[in-house]
Amino acid sequence: MLMSKRKPVSVGEILVEEFMEPMGLTQAALAEAMGVQRKHVNELCNDRRTVTAPTALILARVFGNSAEFWLNVQRRSDLWEAMHSPRERERIQRARPLKAAAA
Repeated sequence: MLMSKRKPVSVGEILVEEFMEPMGLTQAALAEAMGVQRKHVNELCNDRRTVTAPTALILARVFGNSAEFWLNVQRRSDLWEAMHSPRERERIQRARPLKAAAA
């Protein structure tokens, strides 16, 4: 797996810079459109909440794009974090391919 050393753009950055700011949306307005509490949107914008499948479906409906778009942004961030976390890298390194484990 080839991973960049540069941290990928987060869901919060995409949400704020590519969607909310150009549309002039406040967190409160987006929360109302999504049918969620403002705290939920605030946590997404500040990268304190991850995008789940239901949230991806809601964002896709609100912005007219796909749930896959939102899940892919989240997936890239999750993979980068796992590959750059010493604790997770240690766990990954302990795993052995099945052929090597069977020998």
